[in-house]
Amino acid sequence: MLTRDLDAFAQVFRQTAPDFGPATARAVFLIAPDGFRLAEQSAQDNTYMADAAAFDAARASAQHRDLQRAISQVVPAICFAGREDTPDALFPNNVFGTAAGRVIVGRMRHPVRQREADRADIRSCFTDLLGREMVDLSVQPHPCELTGALVIDRARGLGFCGLSERCDEEGARLMHEAFGLRATLLFDLAPGEYHTNVVLAVLAGRATVVCPNGFADRQVADAIAALYSPNAVVCSEAEHAAFVGNCIALSHDTVWMSANAAAALAPAHRDRLAQAGFRVEAVALDAVEAAGGSLRCCIGEVF
Repeated sequence: MLTRDLDAFAQVFRQTAPDFGPATARAVFLIAPDGFRLAEQSAQDNTYMADAAAFDAARASAQHRDLQRAISQVVPAICFAGREDTPDALFPNNVFGTAAGRVIVGRMRHPVRQREADRADIRSCFTDLLGREMVDLSVQPHPCELTGALVIDRARGLGFCGLSERCDEEGARLMHEAFGLRATLLFDLAPGEYHTNVVLAVLAGRATVVCPNGFADRQVADAIAALYSPNAVVCSEAEHAAFVGNCIALSHDTVWMSANAAAALAPAHRDRLAQAGFRVEAVALDAVEAAGGSLRCCIGEVF
């Protein structure tokens, strides 16, 4: 089921057991920020991006390596080399996603990012090495930037898809089918927002972090928060701007976010995450965040 009906989706949510699959990834993959610089095409609809003078390739590379080292403490973390002609490739979850037995390749809006989908080495890793069936959405015309646009409750097999220039309704349908989801809620992102995973996170199927200002309709944000109540963090404007919503659970008891996000996280919200069973782990990623994404954007998940 794909729907914009909040009541209908809430009814499905309440009736759906958390038996779809593992709530967190078995492993993760990253792509090194080789060629890290301002991608002018991406900057057209990513208001979080800094100007070119703020990009520090050496610092971004060091921080990205620190990220891999840190998260490898809780989950296997593989890093592919980057390429000079794909400056946004350090955000691989928009291009490559996984479900049980499958690897999904997304359709990116901008040509500079469409190049990423052609990576033969990454495709081969999933198909030839890991034996996964490929669902290739990159060759059809509808933008569908995978788990940038689509936040998934992996425990229940339910999706939350924010529509923008990076994902239209047909793209959402294609992703819903590719990930094999039970139901997906469709809604519009606020003007200026490009990806859902900047304003919404579902943590191991039992908590959520929501940035209401990122939704065109505040009622949608409130409805999603209510589904996971009392384990719902509703972000302030400052938390939103610091990428608190761009967090991810990589185990049943850890939620990861950038150091900037962790510093902005209100004490009451940190306590709420703790009450839900999560400790906050943070990695400095200020140089990476110049590119308009944060920690969750850097993480490709293997389910």
